Amino acid sequence: MKSKLLAAALAGLVAAASLPFAAAPVAAQGKPFKWANDGDVNSMDPYARNETFLLTFTQNIYEPLVRRDANLKLEAALATEWSQPSPEVWRFRLRQGVRFHDGTPFTADDVVFSYTRVTTGGSNLKGNFVSAKGIRKIDDFTVEFDTNGVDPIFPDQLTTWGIMSKAWAEKNNAVVAADLTKNEESFATRNANGTGPFILRLRETDVSTVLVPNPNWWDKATHNISEATFFRIGNDATRIAALLSGEVDFVYTVPPQDQPRLAATPGLKLVQGPELRIIYLSFDQLRAELTESSVKGTNPFKDKRVRQAFYQAIDVEAIKSRVMRNQSVPTGSLIAPGVNGFTPEMARRAAPYDPDAARRLLAEAGYPNGFEVTLDCSNDRYVNDEAICTAIVAMLARAGMKVNLNAQTRARFFAKINTPVFNTSFYMLGWTPSTYDAHNVLISLVHSRDMARSRGLFNNGGYSNAEVDRLTDLVASESDKAKRQEYISRAFKLLADDFGYIPLHQQTIVWAMKQNIDVVQMADNYFPLRLVNIK
Repeated sequence: MKSKLLAAALAGLVAAASLPFAAAPVAAQGKPFKWANDGDVNSMDPYARNETFLLTFTQNIYEPLVRRDANLKLEAALATEWSQPSPEVWRFRLRQGVRFHDGTPFTADDVVFSYTRVTTGGSNLKGNFVSAKGIRKIDDFTVEFDTNGVDPIFPDQLTTWGIMSKAWAEKNNAVVAADLTKNEESFATRNANGTGPFILRLRETDVSTVLVPNPNWWDKATHNISEATFFRIGNDATRIAALLSGEVDFVYTVPPQDQPRLAATPGLKLVQGPELRIIYLSFDQLRAELTESSVKGTNPFKDKRVRQAFYQAIDVEAIKSRVMRNQSVPTGSLIAPGVNGFTPEMARRAAPYDPDAARRLLAEAGYPNGFEVTLDCSNDRYVNDEAICTAIVAMLARAGMKVNLNAQTRARFFAKINTPVFNTSFYMLGWTPSTYDAHNVLISLVHSRDMARSRGLFNNGGYSNAEVDRLTDLVASESDKAKRQEYISRAFKLLADDFGYIPLHQQTIVWAMKQNIDVVQMADNYFPLRLVNIK
């Protein structure tokens, strides 16, 4: 294990010589930090994919106008203040004296360029700007966004949007974000140039990535990292062995079955808490015929009885106890406690676990012997994702369904099931609302697909309900808290009654590390290196 990790790191050092600009010198008082995850970042482009691990990693390099503090509250980053000069206009004053890692000054031109880049091309972060009508430069350090109607939470939507250098992107032919679903690449896929606390020193896809501190960062560094090396170690046993042997200091994804042993190991500690992410299942409810099913000429998931049968065939409590080792909270909702708009009523399951009832529903729908369908699942993205899907296959078999499991790495999985192809009949996915507000789930997962208006960008199954769409639009612009909550509750009740989704559980975040590592665990599972300290 040791030789493999060191060999990978040394091989990457050779590649560092080709970097377009010099990396920061190692801080004399700092300490090296090595950490691992089961999946890689997939791209250094901050607009490559709307996925937590990619975004949290690239935000060490690229910064938003507005960021989250350790308590998930909004705070100034590249914008020092923001205001509404009129109900449909948001104005941002930009921080002066900031430079990108290559020395280029940060100005309003970079913000305007970044807005154009993120809302066009291959980026699926454009859903964060669903209410934005446009942007304009007022002066070198002021920009304004026009919104389609009133949007009281517009700044909350910008916290995962890292600003890129216009000059750097133009120089390196990276003006348009590469589309990962088509295996596209650009210079920004393997190189980076942000304003953030860390500089990309070397990048070896699926092996290791090294970051070093930015000596010219505008903010005061509170971390004491001299060099941060990330290793992608896909095998659970190998990843845990690396921590136990001291090869890595921190593990981002910890399998539930290994947690008791790690907690009892001298010199190690676990940090855990509830995550805002919900793991769920859904189906293709849009196509006339499923692409991966034994049923021809029709789509069984258009029938609510079939969707309900799948819902009632799945035992979420068994998944919690046997697969997740009690490291999950079963739910009936697509939003978790801590998300604005959540109510306890939403968490109640829409129907109880009952495989006999599931069989009856399938028979009523015309499938007394069930049918065959493929379940798409990742195997390196969520906690025990493949094991969860394996358990679901067995549960559905007891209700008469033959489900073929297609477990894949996150790169293949997202390229298959996400926009623009939505090439899935039945899938498992997880979602954390980046705004920590219910509207993000409604507009991204639940609203009828409307690619032109960036609605339903992650509604991979094509669920559609006109009344839910209407309520979603009302939620977006309603400033009265009581009315807004009423609209949210009604929309989620309609969704539950439709059995358009099968919520499974709220994940528990578990990180493992050496005793001398101090971290801040945030409920969105973001892991900013600027908050790490090594004793």
